[in-house]
Amino acid sequence: MSKHTIPVIDRMMDVLAEIEKKERGLTISELTGALKQPRTTIYRIVNSLQQHQMVYRDDDGAYHLGRRLISLAAHVGVRATEYDLAAICQPYLEKLAAELGEGVKLSILDQEGILVLAAAQGRREYALTVAPGQRMPIHAGAASKLLLAFLSPEELDYWLSRPLVKYTAKTITDPKRLRTELARIRRLGWAQDKGENAPSIQAFATPVFTHKGKMVAALSVPFLAGTQHSRMEEIRLAAIETAKAISAAIPG
Repeated sequence: MSKHTIPVIDRMMDVLAEIEKKERGLTISELTGALKQPRTTIYRIVNSLQQHQMVYRDDDGAYHLGRRLISLAAHVGVRATEYDLAAICQPYLEKLAAELGEGVKLSILDQEGILVLAAAQGRREYALTVAPGQRMPIHAGAASKLLLAFLSPEELDYWLSRPLVKYTAKTITDPKRLRTELARIRRLGWAQDKGENAPSIQAFATPVFTHKGKMVAALSVPFLAGTQHSRMEEIRLAAIETAKAISAAIPG
């Protein structure tokens, strides 16, 4: 081991690497056995990681990788380009949230699926709470469908080969029906959720493009079911205009 490393950080990375291997998570005892470290050492490491949301403990005592790692990983992918997408979008999200009073979010598609990269909270009564780092279903919801709609045929085949969970009566789980819906979304240039994740929640999503025409994110505004049609149209049009403004602000 290099003399220029910090042993406790090396052990922390070993813990994260072991947890990464097991989808079901690992208990303190299992980590102790796998890493050949004292139980007290492992306990202190996972406790510190938990404080920073790098891991979380389930009801059975197993530790899993935490949400903070998801949001950090998303920024790595975005910042590998010449621009910081989250930073560019945030002022526009805040402005739209202030104008509509609704929560607004920006979602991307990465190797793991749909990730909420940035968000702004609405102040309207009953505005839905949105937060960066959330993982959303790949096939259910306005932003998710919009991101799928602009994929290449090969990429779409990959995602639709996975099991599609039915969350509500509105969730489309048949790949053929979903492909038809995605083709319609691509023609329209926006997507709507009529209660696919939860019966009481609907949304509109609009695409964010680079100057070269590549879709990089979906801006979406969730709202409660039962919203008047005129209000829904106000939300849809405002989302479209904001997505266009963000697209224009992305460096060429």
